[in-house]
Amino acid sequence: MQKTILITGATDGIGFETAKMLVKQGHHVLLHGRNSNKLAEVERNLALLSNSVQTESYIADLSSIKEVNALADMLKHKHQHIDVLINNAGVYSADNHRSSDNLDIRFAVNTIAPYILTNALLPIMNKQSRVLNLSSAAQSTVNLNAMAGKEVLSDGEAYAQSKLALTIFSRVLGMQLKMSGPAIIAINPKSLLASKMVKNAFGIVGNDLSLGAEVLCQASLCDEFTHASGLYFDNDKEKFADPHPDALDPAICESVMKAITETIARVG
Repeated sequence: MQKTILITGATDGIGFETAKMLVKQGHHVLLHGRNSNKLAEVERNLALLSNSVQTESYIADLSSIKEVNALADMLKHKHQHIDVLINNAGVYSADNHRSSDNLDIRFAVNTIAPYILTNALLPIMNKQSRVLNLSSAAQSTVNLNAMAGKEVLSDGEAYAQSKLALTIFSRVLGMQLKMSGPAIIAINPKSLLASKMVKNAFGIVGNDLSLGAEVLCQASLCDEFTHASGLYFDNDKEKFADPHPDALDPAICESVMKAITETIARVG
């Protein structure tokens, strides 16, 4: 059965690789990116893979809360139902670490944007739908002041903390929606894949992107993930595993969730 699947950050890396796999399987893929020229090139490349490709492009800067909300509104206007949301877009480093909302761009893109987009699209998802949040093996305790834009962190610190915050909200919201759906699942797609981010951050080529894309396709489509809401899939271990200890601590989870919602309320 054809599914409608939204991939953020679909113009390169694991997002593009996942889009290629899903298009080949006949799914309707909604592509998000920041650059219209890159999105057009992606659509041209995907059109070569099948005679019946169905894709759409959406432009938004996910570091801007205003643009994230506008993206969600556009999606809800055009679609009555989305089967899978893959929150793939991520930032490790940037020329300007502050977003237009004066937040650390890592928290803005890696945590805040997925939180807003997920919650905004819940009305057009159902019990069978899935939200896949791309986490990372790199996770560390969240500095709540840094998330709120009040402290400056190094690239590595900000990235690791933003990914733990994402994992925490995935677990909390996933447990809340466990019975009603959609399934909310945090996934470490595989460490050090051959993405532009890994090359820029660590100066290495990295592992085959298909290793990460394959697990995202499995999580989108396979029965193994049907009842996995609130769980963490670690593709380094190739199985569901315990997340960072902070994601299992109710008090820490509550404080991080409060910080996310307060930051959005203050900025938005």
